Amino acid sequence: MEFDTFSLVLLETGGADTDDMAVWDGHLAHWADAHERGEAIGFGPAPAEPVRGVCLLTVDPERARELADADPAVVAGVFSARVIPWRVPAGAITRIPDAHFPRTVAEARS
Repeated sequence: MEFDTFSLVLLETGGADTDDMAVWDGHLAHWADAHERGEAIGFGPAPAEPVRGVCLLTVDPERARELADADPAVVAGVFSARVIPWRVPAGAITRIPDAHFPRTVAEARS
């Protein structure tokens, strides 16, 4: 059987807290950009402490780590990131290129 390899990024509660909208808007824009580049299938919140968010990526774990470490919310210490390689039968997961992800908190709330 053939498999496709993905990376899951689990964004877990970090040591910092912020209400700085620039961090949150940067966080959303960062992952929306990854989707537009074809590196992310989807991402969103996960209210299951300590996991606060999940990102499903089309890239290898090394690139997933780079993306996670560049997330403004990870840089600010709001989240820490755990990268998990994931394999599924080939073709089981597909990316919808025109799916829309919010780039700001205001857009997410509208």
